[in-house]
Amino acid sequence: MSRSDPVMKTPGEDRSALFFRPSVLVVDDEKRIRDVCLKMLTGEGHEVAEAETAEAGIGMVKNRHFDIILLDLMMPGISGLDALVQIRAAHPDTVVIVITGYATLEHSIEAMKKGAFDFLSKPFSPADLLVVINRAVDHIRTLKDIATEKSRMRVMINQLADGVMTTDNQKRIAQANPAFLKMIGYHGPRPIGRAVDEIVGIKLLNDMIDRVLEAPEDEFIEVSEEVCLEPDAKSAEIIIGAHCVPFRDRLGRNLGTITVLHDITALKRMDQLKSNFVSMVSHEIRSPMNSVLMQLKVVLDGLAGDTTLKQREILGRASEKITALITLVSELLDLAKIESGLITREREEIRITQLLEDQVAFHQAAAQAKSIQLSLGHLPALPTLMANRLNLEEVFSNLIGNAINYTPENGKITIDAAVEGDYVCVRVTDTGVGIAEEDLDRIFDRFYRVKNAKTRFVIGTGLGLSIVKSIVDAHHGLLRVESKPDRGTTFHVLFPCTALAHR
Repeated sequence: MSRSDPVMKTPGEDRSALFFRPSVLVVDDEKRIRDVCLKMLTGEGHEVAEAETAEAGIGMVKNRHFDIILLDLMMPGISGLDALVQIRAAHPDTVVIVITGYATLEHSIEAMKKGAFDFLSKPFSPADLLVVINRAVDHIRTLKDIATEKSRMRVMINQLADGVMTTDNQKRIAQANPAFLKMIGYHGPRPIGRAVDEIVGIKLLNDMIDRVLEAPEDEFIEVSEEVCLEPDAKSAEIIIGAHCVPFRDRLGRNLGTITVLHDITALKRMDQLKSNFVSMVSHEIRSPMNSVLMQLKVVLDGLAGDTTLKQREILGRASEKITALITLVSELLDLAKIESGLITREREEIRITQLLEDQVAFHQAAAQAKSIQLSLGHLPALPTLMANRLNLEEVFSNLIGNAINYTPENGKITIDAAVEGDYVCVRVTDTGVGIAEEDLDRIFDRFYRVKNAKTRFVIGTGLGLSIVKSIVDAHHGLLRVESKPDRGTTFHVLFPCTALAHR
């Protein structure tokens, strides 16, 4: 087997290359040159044809495609340079290698300007010929790999149910799949290469792309918005979740943008139904229960007449159950609001250090009632966060409250924080009863409570940690937990520093 045989490939190489036999056309008026090329290239496994004039070569090119053409520059009739122009016009992806016995710098520059890939100077050795041919074959294979990858990517993007559009840094459309064009209601000529403003008539989408293109190169930005498409006579209102990010090269320079549209109409309708249901529950159940609780308090306080010890005990238990039910309804209402995004959109700049100090001070009385040492560690300088204040207060109130509930008397609870990469990480650590490994994956499920001999006396709804996770997710944060039975628990809450600032 010769050294350049195309079937010699490494095990992990693309199998399509194993069967690639380049077709070569030799155009030269010297029979000796044609014979040498024919013998050498046929022996290397190439398919070879020959022509003795430029006119004959151009005629053959019109009838079929050749991967490589060896073209003599100096021939009777049409010159090689003129033939090169015609060949490149008919087959732009054909690799043309010029052959000349009068190689000069001017000839080389002129041939390269007109599209030649390389050149051979007469006389040339078989080794010189093989080096140039093998370089051309590698070039063709690379182009084929790129074309195959582009085709695969185009097919994949066009089959996506989500809308995808890419632009260059001049805000011209590089790609837009059918789903994207359908969502924006475009049915005109092919949009590729045209300005986004000409195709996308939705101001909010155009503004998103402008914000991403104008972002500093040293700062990553992701813009997310909800876009309401007005209904027409044939369709109802459509709500689109739009996300736009920059596309950059390895040096961080902006090459363009990628915009993804996702139809969230059904999800928003479900959220609306859920919100309506929760509002109904809040109005129809919570208010009557509050009234019952107030009347029970009147009886327990003796304002409705004397009661026996046994009666007060029974009414007290009833009051506790109703209070727990009211808490459950309130937490369900909070959870529904968080998941529908009604709260997390209202964001402000928050100093996390001050918020943690306030939370520790608020829970200090409950901790002292159990002789638990609740303390805030020494905090470094922490960046401010763009977040919903009520949400963050609820996160740390739940975590600190849980730590107090599940930590025995004379225990210890510590809160500290630090910057971890692009995140602010807050840790709530206790010396409580801990959580078994089999329960760790379920503690964030709704209504799930760890039940054992040490926790059966703790009253709760099982929604606190669900609310915590929903808030952290809504703020694009992370939540981790480490725990061992009888050795305590640590919750790690991470909020992104930069991503929040751009929501």
